Amino acid sequence: LWWRPLRGELCLGVFGLLLPQKFQNLPDQRRLLDTGDNPHRPLALLAGFDVDPEDTLQALGPGHGGPVFAVGGKHPVKSRQVHSSPIWTIPSFGYTFCSTYKHDLENFKKRLKALEAKVAEEGIILTESQVQALEKKKLDDEACGEIETAHPGYLGSQDTFYVGTFKGVGRVYQQTYVDTYAKVAHCKLYTTKTPITAADLLNDRVLPFYASEELPVLRVLTDRGTEYCGKAESHDYQLYLAINDIEHTRTKARHPQTNGICERFHKTVLQEFYQPALRKKVYESVDELQKDLDDWLDYYNNERTHQGKMCCGRTPMETLLDGKRIWKKKFVN
Repeated sequence: LWWRPLRGELCLGVFGLLLPQKFQNLPDQRRLLDTGDNPHRPLALLAGFDVDPEDTLQALGPGHGGPVFAVGGKHPVKSRQVHSSPIWTIPSFGYTFCSTYKHDLENFKKRLKALEAKVAEEGIILTESQVQALEKKKLDDEACGEIETAHPGYLGSQDTFYVGTFKGVGRVYQQTYVDTYAKVAHCKLYTTKTPITAADLLNDRVLPFYASEELPVLRVLTDRGTEYCGKAESHDYQLYLAINDIEHTRTKARHPQTNGICERFHKTVLQEFYQPALRKKVYESVDELQKDLDDWLDYYNNERTHQGKMCCGRTPMETLLDGKRIWKKKFVN
C-alpha cells in the first residue's frame, strides 16, 4: 500500500523532474520529493554522488514515519537507528539518465565510441580496463558485420558459393573475393571446393588486378571452412597467404554475418545473374558459364551503381580509383 502514493512522485524524481525544496537546511545537491503533509506517507530522497544519506536523515528528523529512498550517493548508510523507517538505497538512475541522454552517452556502446573519439583527438592514455573494453568492442563490431576498412586492398572478403549441379558437369562452386572498401568483386568457377581452388582465385584474378592498380592486398577475411583453415605447414591456402605476406582473419564461429559483404554479393549475383541466365540457357561446361559470369562482373564493377558505405551511388571501380588516390596521399606520400 505504501508504494501506491509514492509511485508518481518517485517516477518524477527518477527522471530529474524535481519539485522545489521543502527543507532549506539540506545541502543544495539534494532534492526532496514531498508526498504531502501526512508524515507516515513515504518520502523519496534523491541524493547526489557526494551526499551522505545519513546526514539527510538526521536533518529530516523523526517526524517522518514512511520509508525513505536514498537514490544514489557514494556513502553507505552506516546506521539505521537515525530514522525509524526503513531505508531503501536505489542507484541514481535519474541523474545518470538525464546527463547521458544529454550528451548522447545513454548506452555502453556509445560511451566506447566517444572514448575512441577522445583518444583520437587528445591522445589520452587509457587504463587497462578501457583498452580491453575497446578491443572487445572491435571484435563484437566485426562479429556483427561492422568492418573498418581504410583503403582499397586493406581488407578483402572471400567466400565459397554453391552454384548448383549441372548435367554432365556435376557440382559447381564459385570462389568469391570482394573488396570491403570499393566493393569490386572477382569470381571464378570450380568443380571442387579445396584449398587449391581458394588460392587459385587469389593467384589468377585478385593479386594480378591489384598489382595492375598498384595497390597492396593486406588482409583477407574468410569463414572457418576447410578450404581456408588448416595447419599452416600443410595447408595450400595458408601457405599461399604466408608467401604473399597477406594476413588472414577468420570470422567468429556460427556468425556468418561477420562476412556479410560477401554474403550480400552472393544474393546479388544469384538474383541478377544466375537465376535469369539459367532460365534462358542450358550450360554444358564450366567455361561457358564462366564467360557469361565475367561479362556480368564487368557490368557490375564498371557500370552498376552501388549503395555501399563507401560507394554512395558510385560504381565499385569509381570508388576504387578515388580510394586509390586517398591511399597514395596518406600512406605513400
